[in-house]
Amino acid sequence: MNKGRFIIATLAIVFVSLTAFAPKADNPDAVLGTWLNGTKKGHVEIYKKGGTYFGKLVWLGQPNDPATGKPRTDENNVDASKRSRPLMNLPLMYNFKYDGGNVWSDGKIYNPEDGKEYNCKMTLTDPNTLNVRGYVGISLLGKTQIWTRVK
Repeated sequence: MNKGRFIIATLAIVFVSLTAFAPKADNPDAVLGTWLNGTKKGHVEIYKKGGTYFGKLVWLGQPNDPATGKPRTDENNVDASKRSRPLMNLPLMYNFKYDGGNVWSDGKIYNPEDGKEYNCKMTLTDPNTLNVRGYVGISLLGKTQIWTRVK
């Protein structure tokens, strides 16, 4: 192989290698859909309103209170006036903004298991896996759940 062909072949290999690892096209709406939460107890539908992303509870593994047989309510809410509202279709996620690079931040997430709201950041690691990190103050002080796309 002569020197010119070697250089062209080397450049072609470098080009193919670089494009194979290039970041995928940014899609702010890639997070839209229904997700099985990390505890596997509920499905959250993430939707867009304006340029902001929200999520609501659309399915519960145990939709009725075993003690009463009635639909489960937000019984753990720190605000006593909200404890009788149904969990189904309850907004759990609010005001996320797309940062680029498959990250949505500046949002809040409500946890009906402890009745508290947390700062939250979402990272789409692949089309069917969403890391949802709830935290107090800074992101380092928090907990991440891995959510799986249902549809």
